[in-house]
Amino acid sequence: MTSPTSPENAHALPPLALPEAPPRWDLSDLYPSRQDPALVADLDKAATQARAFKARWQGKLGESGAGLASALEAYEKLDELLSRAATYSYLQFAEASTDPAAGRLLQDVREKITALSADLLFFSLEINRIEDAPFEVLLADQALAGWATYLRDMRSHRPHQLSDELEQALMDMDVTGRSAWVRLFDETMAALTVELNGQTRPLDEAFTLMMDPDRTVRAKAAKAISATLGRNNHLLASITNTLAKDKATRDKMRSFSRPVSARNLANRVEDEVVDALDSAVEAAFPRLSHRYYSLKAGWLGLDRLEHWDRNAPLPGVEARPLSWGEGASIVRQAYHGFDPEMGALADRFLTNSWIDAAPVPGKASGAFAHPAVPSVHPYILMSYRGQPRDVMTLAHEMGHGIHQVLAGQAQGHLRSSTPLTLAETASVFGEMLTFCSLLGQAPTLAHRRHLIASKVEDMLNTVVRQMAFYQFESKVHAERTKGEIPAARLGEIWRDVQQRSLGPAFNFTPDYDQYWSYIPHFIHSPFYVYAYAFGDCLVNALYGVYSSQPDGFAPRYKALLSAGGSKRHHELLAPFGLDARDPAFWNIGLDVISGLIDELEAMPAA
Repeated sequence: MTSPTSPENAHALPPLALPEAPPRWDLSDLYPSRQDPALVADLDKAATQARAFKARWQGKLGESGAGLASALEAYEKLDELLSRAATYSYLQFAEASTDPAAGRLLQDVREKITALSADLLFFSLEINRIEDAPFEVLLADQALAGWATYLRDMRSHRPHQLSDELEQALMDMDVTGRSAWVRLFDETMAALTVELNGQTRPLDEAFTLMMDPDRTVRAKAAKAISATLGRNNHLLASITNTLAKDKATRDKMRSFSRPVSARNLANRVEDEVVDALDSAVEAAFPRLSHRYYSLKAGWLGLDRLEHWDRNAPLPGVEARPLSWGEGASIVRQAYHGFDPEMGALADRFLTNSWIDAAPVPGKASGAFAHPAVPSVHPYILMSYRGQPRDVMTLAHEMGHGIHQVLAGQAQGHLRSSTPLTLAETASVFGEMLTFCSLLGQAPTLAHRRHLIASKVEDMLNTVVRQMAFYQFESKVHAERTKGEIPAARLGEIWRDVQQRSLGPAFNFTPDYDQYWSYIPHFIHSPFYVYAYAFGDCLVNALYGVYSSQPDGFAPRYKALLSAGGSKRHHELLAPFGLDARDPAFWNIGLDVISGLIDELEAMPAA
């Protein structure tokens, strides 16, 4: 795989002083502290504005296009004020999930927002009650030109809208219902520890040890994780069952035909497109994951892989830990090499305390980029431990952050939100830029093999593994309709999906049956996971266009990111000659992964 941004063609990097240790973020751009009076004042201000908004606009939204435009502008300002408070309370909880004070503030803010949102609930409900013919007359008003897509997306939920009273009841009950269960999961996972070599360690540290070169260390870490998850499987199974039933109840009330349909509607993608992606990836299991992991077993000198060998480092090249400054420099070089404007945005994240990367106890697991609000800036959370995958995680989340900045600047608060089908575009593209930049600097064939194999593993984790997660969710939600699912049965479903997706190179021991329970996406955002595979296949196709036609690509790509949620996926991909509605589209991306495995197979034995 070649890159148009090889080192000799990259833009000269402006100097940037970077710390060696991973940074903590500074949330004071939102509020200086949890005790800041401005936080309470903003919530009080929002409550007053919500009451005034209801008094001004309830029953009047269908009177004129200009009036509806004015209402939308007022609603956007009010929603951004609420989002600022909600973002702060969530981020300070994410940085210290085991701190009771952080949990209390998060809950207090959620309860206050839920209470005042009662005065705003009428807004979308009333817009959706306008009949189609008069709505089209409203939409013809030039004052609504910039809001057309936003309104059409809102009205796509019209067939699933309930009465005002039911919508209000569901919103009120969420605080002590779904949101409370999600919080319980987050607090539980943040507090989990493992016992290793006579020491108590955080759960996420044990997951890091599963990438240790020493197989004995990996096995001990895996078994310690299994033991911890096993001790908590009754609680984690109860949370999963409760939330699956809650979703089924809401889906039935809203007349969604399938558990995934609500997610697809929110993602502005048709059920058939997701079905085509699922079918294409499953059909590719043998030529992708089954083939690669057979290769890996041979490289490791093993007849069969255990689950703790899946992310084992490859032999032949010693990957020394990279300081934060080294890892951040690799990522910024990749972004600067692609486009100076995007490189400058990456520098802003790295120099303005917008990233929390220190691996500390009590911090939320995983990684994310939170858009916050356009009037401030996004924030990135991850735990950087100096591993190559950490560098790719930074590249990934940096892509999200840059995407959020560009969309927020161009579209404003309400129209900047990108559907999940496109939300992974910039993040996966950023990983690809970083990978190709590193590949162009590989000093030996062994280093090239190592880089390609690592990239294949990342792609398999993004495409095969995430679609396996999707299939697990689909089976769980289908089976939950028949009654509560015991933890042991959840483990059986998990093992079956993993065996089919990862292939015969693996021997899955019973302790792996516990591993379904730590995946946060199942709890936070049901059926979110297919978006990763959607994004990876899309980016592979997009990167193919960039590699073959680099001239003029960056402006078109930035226009795609800046569009936010203002266009559908087929509109955004059309300038690149791509269409995700074509079933053959998915094989374009899958063929990229297969081609990299071809190259690995063709390399002489190490």
